Amino acid sequence: MDMNAEQMQEIIDLYVIPWGINIVMALLIFIIGRIVVNVLVGLFGKVMSKSKWDDMLIDFVKSIISAILMLFVIVASLDQLGVDTTSLVAILGAAGLAIGLSLQGSLQNFAAGVMLLVFRPFKAGDFVETAGVMGTVKSISIFTTIMTTPDNKEIIVPNGKIYGDNIINYSAKDTRRVDMVIGIAYDADLLKAKNILNEMVEADERILKDPAPKVAVSELADSSVNFVVRPWVKSEDYWGVKFDFTEAVKLRFDQEGIGIPFPQMDVHLHKADSE
Repeated sequence: MDMNAEQMQEIIDLYVIPWGINIVMALLIFIIGRIVVNVLVGLFGKVMSKSKWDDMLIDFVKSIISAILMLFVIVASLDQLGVDTTSLVAILGAAGLAIGLSLQGSLQNFAAGVMLLVFRPFKAGDFVETAGVMGTVKSISIFTTIMTTPDNKEIIVPNGKIYGDNIINYSAKDTRRVDMVIGIAYDADLLKAKNILNEMVEADERILKDPAPKVAVSELADSSVNFVVRPWVKSEDYWGVKFDFTEAVKLRFDQEGIGIPFPQMDVHLHKADSE
């Protein structure tokens, strides 16, 4: 009986107490480490918010940082328990490499999404042309950008294609220049037509005075004398001015007797002498 008690005491001294201490220390490392990680991630989030980063990007970066820091905490806790963390880290590294190779396309879209959210070449609500499509940006996520076309079709574009292509942001500036080409017949009164165009430009309140609009003869084409009409407008008035002005020019020229020609071809027939 005494031998059994001695054996039990020896087991407690050699195994139970050291393992109990290690378990308690591992739990303390995990709990304290988790608290420290939450504090650091929270501080990082506040710093990023002051930098006016996108909320989606802030949340995503916070989750990545939190996961990385918690991985260190878990490794430290397991090391306290005597687990061979060197092999564990090697396994995690190999698994990460394999996952990265299998998800190359997704990682490219992810990297492009981060760049779009950081540098902000466009934002939700902007009308842009990129990756072969044109539309209003509805939302920007980490992997894709959702756009709505003028005829109300929804397009989901991978961020990698957007960041690797030219981006034309039609909403980036407050003003835009409307470029219109208007042709008149060769026998029409050129100066009269030019004065009419200048009057119409002056009469439209949506057309800005500064920069000054431009009306000029640009080309003596095959079937017409072409004017360029280039007024500056607010970006939101672009299509309204373009459509309204084009219609108004046709109606006004009809009233003034100024012809707007269409392509023509003169065919000359030559009668061959008979034998």
